[in-house]
Amino acid sequence: MNEKETPSQEPEWMCIKCSLPLELGQVNIGYLEYMFPVDLQRCPRCGQVFIPEDLAVGKMAEVEKILEEK
Repeated sequence: MNEKETPSQEPEWMCIKCSLPLELGQVNIGYLEYMFPVDLQRCPRCGQVFIPEDLAVGKMAEVEKILEEK
């Protein structure tokens, strides 16, 4: 994925494989035997999902820790 910025808007993320803008959609995230529906940016053609760094090292890391403690 790469980032294309316009002056007055949020960066628009593009799929590097398909060259299409990502769209918000529900995806299932799995960890251990648990599945979680999450709204994330994804490619409408190939389905590649973009997970922002703050989600990956923040909330997802917290959930992983909680699940591993069970």
